[in-house]
Amino acid sequence: MDRLQAMQTFIRVVETGSFSAVARELASTQSAISKQVAALEKYLGVRLLARTTRTLNPTDDGLRYFEEARRLVGEIDEAEALLRHGEHSLSGSLRVASSVGYGLRILLPLVQSFMQKHPDVRLDLKLDEGLVDLVEHGIDVAVRIGPLADSALIARRVATSQRLLVAGKKYLAKLDGKQPWPRIPQDLMDHACLVYTGLLPRNQWEFRTADGSVVTVRVQGPLQSNNSEVLRAAILDGMGIGYLPDWLLSDLLASGDVLVLMSDWQVAPIPVHLVSPAERRYSAKVRAFGDHVLNALATPAK
Repeated sequence: MDRLQAMQTFIRVVETGSFSAVARELASTQSAISKQVAALEKYLGVRLLARTTRTLNPTDDGLRYFEEARRLVGEIDEAEALLRHGEHSLSGSLRVASSVGYGLRILLPLVQSFMQKHPDVRLDLKLDEGLVDLVEHGIDVAVRIGPLADSALIARRVATSQRLLVAGKKYLAKLDGKQPWPRIPQDLMDHACLVYTGLLPRNQWEFRTADGSVVTVRVQGPLQSNNSEVLRAAILDGMGIGYLPDWLLSDLLASGDVLVLMSDWQVAPIPVHLVSPAERRYSAKVRAFGDHVLNALATPAK
């Protein structure tokens, strides 16, 4: 039995709660994964998992072993990387998670430049509009946009984002003098608004004046989506008005295909963080990736 490999397999089984999920991840079979865990149990002389036809949970001994094994495997990975390649050369896998829009438009170029700098790193980029459970999916570092909920995650602020009220030229052309452009938040109640459902409350848009006063307006329209790329396309196609982050629209604003409305009404900048499970706080790869993202986002594009 390869004890280190068995430990790594057991860790992922606990994190995913499934032999079959780990088998798919490792391009193996459910039987092979089960045999690895059984061999580890035999070697340790304890039962690590409580198995039923419906559930798969760690025993008390299994949970204690899982916590220590996860810490040790992480330390072994880092130590081997440093010994084999030197302090400034990283290797091994790095799992990164992000929303679809931010991942495509902001993170992917940074991932590419990071991998050019560290060619021995194998990076797995998971894009999902929902909040991904970092431990369950084995994620090393994830992008979180907006205020952070209290948790055991280690957070590092790397950027800020500003929401903009925008409309495409096609939508504004439809108005053609029949209806005025919105000038104040209340005007939006008479317009087709495209709602991003990833924020709560979904259809309440908040605006702030220069003196700090806040106005909230309830909006509605023909389309809502949990995918920012869908709303970007809908705005460009003239379906309505959107309230979306600046990074999603920068090229459309530069080309003039999309215009900012009510520019004197703004909201506070939204923080962008990189978050990691607590046990990854000393990971050289996580630290290097965070440094790379922070330096890139802090440097104005030429």
